[in-house]
Amino acid sequence: MRNKLLILALLFGAVLARGQELNSPQLSQYLADNPFVLSPVYAGIGDHVKIRLNGLAQWVGIKDAPQTQSLAADMRIGNQSGIGMFLYNDSNGYTKQQGARISFAHHLTLDRYDDEFLSLGLSYNFNQFRIDIDEFIGGELDPSVINNRQTTNHNFDVGAMYRYGKFYFSANASNLLGKDPQDLTFNADEPNELRNYYVYTGYRYRKNKNSDLEIEPSLLFKIFESDGRSETDLNLKFRWYDFEDYYYAGVNYRFLNDQIGDPLYIAPFAGLKKSNFYFGYSYQIILNEIITYSTGTHVVTIGVDLFQGLSNCRCTY
Repeated sequence: MRNKLLILALLFGAVLARGQELNSPQLSQYLADNPFVLSPVYAGIGDHVKIRLNGLAQWVGIKDAPQTQSLAADMRIGNQSGIGMFLYNDSNGYTKQQGARISFAHHLTLDRYDDEFLSLGLSYNFNQFRIDIDEFIGGELDPSVINNRQTTNHNFDVGAMYRYGKFYFSANASNLLGKDPQDLTFNADEPNELRNYYVYTGYRYRKNKNSDLEIEPSLLFKIFESDGRSETDLNLKFRWYDFEDYYYAGVNYRFLNDQIGDPLYIAPFAGLKKSNFYFGYSYQIILNEIITYSTGTHVVTIGVDLFQGLSNCRCTY
């Protein structure tokens, strides 16, 4: 049984390496009022220092299943710019990733009366990916792997976002630089094209300004240059306001675009904002082959907003 689970973990790790190499896993944590984990363009949107801790426990019920921890923080500098930092640690069997992203965004006001804004963002990424064989035991040791292997990658992300009232649309590209084709640290057949392209868009609807209920449909579309694969998230989120506090609940539906009716998972989520404290939780119900071994993944977000009132510019909202 242990060997079967090891094979399963390595297969899943290979999928991540080919499709999302040198990134932290992006599941539904961006829906926990945490869009900065998606794109640098969100750095500094908000009149405060925003801090978010994210934890992912994947494949519930499987021993030594993938675990990811991350810290995201961003803040305003001046009236029109923002900076942010994202740190993550990801462990998947014998493969491990640690990385950091430092971001800068600039926010332009196109029309302050209609709340029309344009944001531009840039990130520098640092990632270390390694295979740790220290815990290999018995027959699990591949004789071709004779030492720990690791590679370090430096890369960049860019993004642009347009906002008009309650509508938002962002276009982004991550891992702009390809991999050195001479790097044979792991496998000569690994893809050199690391670029991912994605679009995130949505609308926050209220019946009127006095309504306590806000409805936010959104969509995330992502394509991987290495193999042409693409996937889509369809999201629906409800917020119930109590003055400046609120509660929210919704659902995230992810699928490969050539398998629309066969989702990878469905993830109900819920959370709240109370004063300057945030909490969000999602359970991703797996609907692909892994369901034989596990039913889903826990995603937890805890956050706090500090030093409210750093800027009164309209484009901070």
